[in-house]
Amino acid sequence: MKVLITGSNGLLGQHLIPLFLQDSRYEVIATGRGANRLPHQDGYRYEPANLRDSSSVNQLLQKHQPDIVIHAAAMTQVDDCERNKDACWDCNVNATRYLIQAAEKSKSFFIFLSTDFVFDGLQGPYAEDDAVNPLSYYGATKVAAERLVQNSHLSWSIVRTVLVYGVAADPKRSNIITWVKTNLEQGKKLKVVDDQWRTPTLVQDLAAGCKLVADKKATGIFHISGSETLTPYQMAVQTAGYFQLNPQLLEKVDAKTFTQPAKRPARTGFVINKAVQELGYQPHSFEEGLQIVAKEI
Repeated sequence: MKVLITGSNGLLGQHLIPLFLQDSRYEVIATGRGANRLPHQDGYRYEPANLRDSSSVNQLLQKHQPDIVIHAAAMTQVDDCERNKDACWDCNVNATRYLIQAAEKSKSFFIFLSTDFVFDGLQGPYAEDDAVNPLSYYGATKVAAERLVQNSHLSWSIVRTVLVYGVAADPKRSNIITWVKTNLEQGKKLKVVDDQWRTPTLVQDLAAGCKLVADKKATGIFHISGSETLTPYQMAVQTAGYFQLNPQLLEKVDAKTFTQPAKRPARTGFVINKAVQELGYQPHSFEEGLQIVAKEI
C-alpha cells in the first residue's frame, strides 16, 4: 500500500516515515515544503509540494495514487495563526480542501491530524463526541478542516492530539523537555504556567497511533494522547527531577502572566478509552517519555 505523508519535515512526519518503513506492506511517499530535511533519506520517495496550490496537490496525488493519505502538515504556532489569519486559513483549511478533492479521485483513505484546541477547555478532559468550541483562530481553522473531512466522499479518520513533545532532527525546534533542561543547565529562571492542564503526548506514541489507524483503516474520530493530566509546570518539575537540575529555578505562574495574541483553553486533555479499546493504543507515561527523549538529545 502506498502511504503519502504530508508535513514530512515536521516533528510527527519525522517519526511517521521510519515507522512505516519498518513495515514491508507500505511504500512511503513523503511531501513537505522545499527540500527534504530528514536525516534518513533512503527507502522512500520525497516530493516537494505546495499544498496551498490545488494544481500542485492534484499533480502529486495523480502521480502517486496513494492508498492512504496522512495529512500532518499544518500551521500550528497558535499566536502566529492569530496574527496571520489569511496564511493560517490557507495552510489549515484550503490545503486540506485541495488534498480531499485530489484524494477523492484516487479513493485514498484519509487521516487528518487535529488538536485539543478545537475545545474551549471548560470541561476537559474530552472524549471524541464532545462538542467543539475553539477559543483561537488556530482552533477554528482545525474545526473548519475537520468538517471538510467529515463532509467528504472519502473513507476518513480524524486523529486529535495534545501538546506533542519529542526530538526533531532540526536542532532549532524546541520542546518543553529540552527547553527546561537547557535553561536550568544554564542557571536561568523559568516562569512556567500551572493553570493549564493537558495530556502531553510523546511523538512516538502519536506516530504509533496514526499507524494503528492506517493499519486498520479505522474510521471516525480518535483521541490519541498521553494518559496523564499535567500542567506545564508539573512537566517542568518532573523534567528537572529526571535530569537532577534545580527545581527552585522554576517559578509557578498563571496564564495571565503572559500577554499572548491567542487565547488558550484552560483544561483540555483527552479521554483515550476509544483508541485503547478499538486500536490497541498504549501510550507511555510522561516519566517513560522523559527517558526516551533523554536518549535522543
